[in-house]
Amino acid sequence: MKIGLKLRDLRQQKGLTQEELANRCELSKGFISQVERDLASPSIATLVDMLECLGTSLRTFFTDQDAEKIAFSPADMFEKPDDEEKHGKITWLIPTAQKNSMEPILLELDVGGETTLLPPHEGEEFGYVLTGRITLCIGKRSHVIKTGGSFCLHPFATHSLRNSGKTRAKVLWVSTPPSF
Repeated sequence: MKIGLKLRDLRQQKGLTQEELANRCELSKGFISQVERDLASPSIATLVDMLECLGTSLRTFFTDQDAEKIAFSPADMFEKPDDEEKHGKITWLIPTAQKNSMEPILLELDVGGETTLLPPHEGEEFGYVLTGRITLCIGKRSHVIKTGGSFCLHPFATHSLRNSGKTRAKVLWVSTPPSF
């Protein structure tokens, strides 16, 4: 990691000149310039002071947020094979979704296929029917949703999805917090 370059970028994001940062940190403009060009290394105490003047901390500064993956290809996704009993499969679209606050999946159900019965829980669920026709069963109520339709619910009762159409159904399903 190039500390100087990262410090310069942070200073510029805050709209400060080298002189303004130097004044806030009680350092010389020349020293700030040398640090930003990696010609001088600040002590830990000086680096902490500089970062405080820039509105951040050591921990945040040294956390590489660029390393967090935000775009995923099909190769990153995890697929649970067809369940012979339930006649469907689930594809986890975000491989690290269990540690996030929402979990998107692609649910595919063969004709007559259904999900397991899901218990009530805190949070929300959203679904969008990409193809086919499904029946959303919530407790003793049911709702038929066709291609292009969606649902949004606070799961207050046991619930499940069933393919009630004549073709394989595909549903984009998002749960918060993760529950699949």
